[in-house]
Parts: sequence; C-alpha cells; structure tokens
Amino acid sequence: MRALTPSELLTVWERGAIQPPTIRATTLLAPVCTDLRMEELAQLPIGHRDTLLLALRECTFGTHLTCLSECPNCREQIELELDVSDIRVESEHDPSETGSTFVLRHDDLEACFRLPNTLDLTAAAEAGDSQRARQRLLERCLVSAQNSDGETVSVLALPETFLAKLAARMGEVQPQADVQLALACPQCHHRWIAPFDIAGFLWIELQAFAHRLLRENHELASAYGWREADIMDLTIARRQAYLDLIHQ
Repeated sequence: MRALTPSELLTVWERGAIQPPTIRATTLLAPVCTDLRMEELAQLPIGHRDTLLLALRECTFGTHLTCLSECPNCREQIELELDVSDIRVESEHDPSETGSTFVLRHDDLEACFRLPNTLDLTAAAEAGDSQRARQRLLERCLVSAQNSDGETVSVLALPETFLAKLAARMGEVQPQADVQLALACPQCHHRWIAPFDIAGFLWIELQAFAHRLLRENHELASAYGWREADIMDLTIARRQAYLDLIHQ
C-alpha cells in the first residue's frame, strides 16, 4: 500500500462527490489497487476492503485519528483520539478470499452464506428502510438454507433468532467490517456503543484535504500564474515555502 498523491486525491474527491457513499470506498482504493478492476474491488468482502482502507489511511494521513461523536443522552460532543492499530482487527479467516462460503447451524436449520461486499451494501442502501435493507442484504448473501428434513427455507421464512445468529456469524468471520467503539460521556457518564466506518471517516478527511489543496492551488496560481498541473507537481515542502512567501 502507498499514499494517494495530491493529484490522485483530487481526482478521487471529484469522482466520489457524485457517488453514493458505498461506492466511494472502491473509488478511494482504485488508484492504489491497480491490480484489481473496479468491479473486482466492489466484490471484495467488506472486511478485506476496510483493511485496505485502513492501510490507505495510514499511508496517506498517518496513524493518528481524531473522531467526534455525540452522546445520545445529553448531546455532548465527544472527541476521541485513536490509532489505526486500535481499530485494526485480526480475522480468523483470510479476508481476501472472494466467493468463500460459510455454514451456520442453529436449532434444526442450516444455512450456507457468503460475506457481504460493496455491491451488496449498495443494493441494501437502495431498499429504503432499515428492515428492508437488512432483508435484501441477507437475501443476496444467503446461498442456501434448509431445515432438518432437507427442505429449502427462504429468508422470509427464517425465524428472527436464526437471522440474528446469521448476522452475528458474519461479523465473527470478518470482524474488520463491524468495528464497534465503547464510548462514555464525561458530562453525564452515559455509556454506549458506536460503529466506526473507515470508509466514511476517510472520505470526510479526504474531502477536507481536497478543499485545502484547491485553496492553495488558487493562491499559488493567482500569485505566480502557474498551471494547476505545475502546482500539483510541487513537493509538499516547496508548496508550503511558496505559500509562506505569499503570506509575508
């Protein structure tokens, strides 16, 4: 893994700005995962995709993360300092194995399933409410289900207890796809669990950095009459030196 260059960063920002959040994750990875086509990136299990996004974040912006969350009890804004290693989770299976299937047995039911990917999350997001999204996700990832008599059972016919077990098992197989942070409010002492989405977090950081680059490019172009391509070729140190001269 390597860092995004300034030019790549702006290109990713421009493309991602008009994409659904689920698709942005693959757009972020495309410039540095050149051995995979976009459709192949979209088929990576979410756990593996998020492992790659964490590595990209570390290379591009460093290991330190500052997160904000709101206490659901008193609405206090909570600032949390993390390191990439704090949210990097080891998996019991090779997360890069696209197409692998797993088996869950519970009570008199047995299900064969695969892990969700970006295409599945996109389809679920288009379903509308959370219940329909969950159903669509399970329908897409459930390869087969049958009872003790060998009869096929549809997703709609599966009991809620089994579906909960299935969702939990998916999280166990690819824990990087379901990172949860245990938070506590310093004001009211309320405790809660909040999900951490590396794709969304990295996009917000990249968007802020892209806006900063555009402002700097505007300053340098206005002062020196340089083309954007010439400015983007500057090293960070040289870019900052010219900006310092403008502000003297």
